[in-house]
Amino acid sequence: MKIAIVGCGFVADYYLSTLSFHPQLELVGVTDKLPDRAQKFSQFHSVPAYDSLDALLADSQVDIVLNLTNPRSHFEVSKAALEAGKHVYSEKPLAMAIEDAKALVALATEQGLHISSAPCSALSETAQTVWKALRENIVGKVYLVYAEMDDGLVHKMPYQQWISTSGVSWPYQDEFEVGCTLEHAGYYVNWLTMFFGPAQSVTAFSACLVKDKVSDVVLEPADTPDFSVACIQFQSGVVARLTCSIVATHDHQLRIFGEDGVLSVHDCWNYGDPVQVQRMLRIRRKVLMNPIKQKVPLVRQPPKFKTRGAQKMDFCRGVAEMAEAIAENRPSRMAADVSLHNNELAIAIQNSLSTGAPYQLTTTFEPLVPTEWAK
Repeated sequence: MKIAIVGCGFVADYYLSTLSFHPQLELVGVTDKLPDRAQKFSQFHSVPAYDSLDALLADSQVDIVLNLTNPRSHFEVSKAALEAGKHVYSEKPLAMAIEDAKALVALATEQGLHISSAPCSALSETAQTVWKALRENIVGKVYLVYAEMDDGLVHKMPYQQWISTSGVSWPYQDEFEVGCTLEHAGYYVNWLTMFFGPAQSVTAFSACLVKDKVSDVVLEPADTPDFSVACIQFQSGVVARLTCSIVATHDHQLRIFGEDGVLSVHDCWNYGDPVQVQRMLRIRRKVLMNPIKQKVPLVRQPPKFKTRGAQKMDFCRGVAEMAEAIAENRPSRMAADVSLHNNELAIAIQNSLSTGAPYQLTTTFEPLVPTEWAK
C-alpha cells in the first residue's frame, strides 16, 4: 500500500520512526506548505518530495494520504484528498468542528473511501490486553472508569528546545491555541469507546487557568482551555471520568473499577505498559482491596521503539490497520464512524467552556472487534 505525507512538521518524524514496523506500507513522497521544510525532511529521510499538495494528489500511485498538517488545516486537506480519490488517515482531531468532521465522513462514504483519525493507541498491546481482560470479566461487572491525561505545566518547560529528529521545532503556538483536550483527550477516548461502546452523553467543564502562557506570540484564541474534566455516560451503562490538562502534574493513569476488583494502567503512551489487577478481599464482614497488584500478561510483546522521550507509541499502526482493511475488503478497526464519534466527544468536552451544559451525542458506530492477536 503506497502512502504519502502532507505536513512535514514535528509529528512527521514520529511516523517515520515506526514505519519500518510495517513493511506493507511504502512511503512514496511528502509535501508541506513550506517548501524548505519539505525539502529538509525529504533529504533527512531520503524520500521524494512533491512540489505541492496538488502534485501529490495527482499521483495515481498514492493510495493513502497521511494528513499530518496543523489541526486547523485537517478539514481542508482531508477534503481535497478524498475528492482526489485517496483514502485518508488524519492526525487528531479529524476536524475542529463536528459539522466538518461529519462532512468528511459523508464524503468518504459517497466516494467509497476509508477515512480514520489518530490516535491509534487503542491498537496497542496494552489496550488490547485490557480489553481482553474485560471480555474475560477479570474484575467482574464494570461500573466506573477514571482516566487521566495530565501533562504538567507545559508552558514552564523548555518547550522551545524541543526539536524533532529532522530539526523541526515543537509547534507550541498551535498546541496552545488548539488546546490539550483536542490534542490529547483522544488517547483515552479511543480506549473507552472501544471497551464500552458508543457514548450517550457527556457532562463536562473546561477552563483556561493560565492566561499568559507565552510572551513571544499572541495566542488566538487567548482562552483555549488548558484544563477539562468530563463525565461520560456510555450506552452500555458504564460511566467514565476523564481529566485533561497542561496544569496538573504528569498523570496518564487509567483505572477501571469493577465489582470484583480494579484494572489499571500507568501510561497509555507506552504501548507495552504493564496491565495490573487488584482483586477484592472479603474478610469476615468487610470487603477490602488487596494491596498487592498482579500483572496481567500482555497479549504479545510490543516492538522495540527507537524514539526518545517518555512515549513509546507506534504512530503508523493506525495507517497499517487501514491498509490491511482496504486490502482485505473489511471495515477498519478505526473506521470512519468510530473516528467521528471520538471526535465529537473531544469537541463536546472542549466546547464546554462556552456551553456549560450536558451534551447528547449525535453519532454512533458499529461494535468493534479485537485485533487478531488479542482475541
